[in-house]
Amino acid sequence: MALNFQQRTSTFVRRALLGALIVVSIALLTVYAREGDGGFLHQVQGAVSGIVAPIETAGGAVAQVGDDAATAVEDAMADESTLSELREYNAQLIEQYAQGEEYRQEAERLRGLLDLKDAYKIEGVGARVIGRSAQAWSQAITIDKGASAGVDSGQTVMGPTGVVGQVVGTTDNTATVRLLSDPQSGAAAIVQSSRAEGIVRGSLDGLLYLEDVAADAEVKVGDVVLTSGLGGSYTKGLLIGTVVKVSDASGGVTRKIVVSANDEASLLEEVLVVFSAKGSSIDSSADEDANASDAAAGNGSGEGSGETGQDGTEGGEAAPASDAGEGAEGSDAGSGAGVDSGADAQAADSGANGGVAA
Repeated sequence: MALNFQQRTSTFVRRALLGALIVVSIALLTVYAREGDGGFLHQVQGAVSGIVAPIETAGGAVAQVGDDAATAVEDAMADESTLSELREYNAQLIEQYAQGEEYRQEAERLRGLLDLKDAYKIEGVGARVIGRSAQAWSQAITIDKGASAGVDSGQTVMGPTGVVGQVVGTTDNTATVRLLSDPQSGAAAIVQSSRAEGIVRGSLDGLLYLEDVAADAEVKVGDVVLTSGLGGSYTKGLLIGTVVKVSDASGGVTRKIVVSANDEASLLEEVLVVFSAKGSSIDSSADEDANASDAAAGNGSGEGSGETGQDGTEGGEAAPASDAGEGAEGSDAGSGAGVDSGADAQAADSGANGGVAA
């Protein structure tokens, strides 16, 4: 009986203490919520946090060391099959990344070709480079489109930034392209700013030279060089490159003009074979010049007509009454406007006199 009584007393005491703690906690929460930041409970909280913070930092560092040690133990105890799976997964990730990067670069190159096609309104076919000449004195590539795709000898070939060469031979499914940098190549060209004409030729050193330019033609660094279309060897008005060096600006036979190549043969992977181009830069410039000439001619014609009308009017006023026949003939020969102006003037004078008489 005594033992049971003690157990019941202990249970009652524990419950009482629990209830008291709950009541005290509620009271403290109420006071904490109602007092300001400078209240007693807030001050106690700040002091306790300051004391406990270093202990928490040290505990976090110890826990991190423990985690690292556990990870190292797990790695050391991993079996060979697990390591093989991880290596295989890592290799797959590397392969996927490489494929994604390759697709991205290819998309950029193809976007450049599409931009050129839209800018020049080109009708043609795209092709991939499948071979390159191994001879140092021959700059040529092989593409995977041939006669079956409409490719024919003499057609212009463009890279992502402009003209790169010309088709010189075809089979049913392939074609050979001689690059502009080949010593045997030659493209009739024109300087866009000064309209100076010449021939762009390749060389053994891989540079492009603008030759056969008139001695008095103005050519300077930065000028844009286009295909002129003369001789029909290259499609007219396509970009070849820009002038990067002029060795003798005064002209003469010693002048050498170096033109930057659009693309290096070693970097070409996709090209565009041009069947026709309707939006050439030369045609656009010619249209602008023609429109300007037409506008000037129209202004001149209008001014001339005005002067003719004035002369005819003066002739009509100066003609005497006795020479009316001769005046009429002079008015008809010069301009009908003079007679009409004279008649209008007489009508105006008659109206004015009538008004005064009334």
